[in-house]
Amino acid sequence: MTSPVSLPSAETVLKTGKTFARDLLERVLSTFLQAFVGVVVVTTPLDASMWYAAGVGGVGAVLAFGKGLLARLSDVKNSASLAKGV
Repeated sequence: MTSPVSLPSAETVLKTGKTFARDLLERVLSTFLQAFVGVVVVTTPLDASMWYAAGVGGVGAVLAFGKGLLARLSDVKNSASLAKGV
């Protein structure tokens, strides 16, 4: 006979969903802002080309890395999110 399946409570599922939504929203907004800053910094003073577009990606990646390191200083050490409780 097989053992019964143990499912999480509805409260846990809702809390997890809410946490995921907050984390996802933060990451989407921060990625947009990082890409926007990267585009402005790299392509505005230059004639945009494929190499400048690659530079924009690099600037966005560096900013995302910096945000992750900054988030590490918050009270939750195992998350790259700046949102509380994630």
